[in-house]
Amino acid sequence: MPVRRYLVEGIVQGVGFRHFVRNAARRLGLNGSVRNLPDGRVEALAEGGEASLQAFEDALRQGPPASRVKSVTATQEADSPAVSGFEVR
Repeated sequence: MPVRRYLVEGIVQGVGFRHFVRNAARRLGLNGSVRNLPDGRVEALAEGGEASLQAFEDALRQGPPASRVKSVTATQEADSPAVSGFEVR
């Protein structure tokens, strides 16, 4: 299964973004995690089918109502996340 790392920049901390991401990932059946980074960005690591990963990226670009997403950068990863399900870190 493909694994992608997403870096989300903008107003994405303190606005419920990680819980929004977790809910979107669970709805799409993805495994992985999401966490805040010290520089103000949010990082998500997700594993799943191509269609689900694309829908997930679309959700990241939208974000919850209080957020303002400036950019989303996706990179292919070699290792799968070490979790079953999707968790907030």
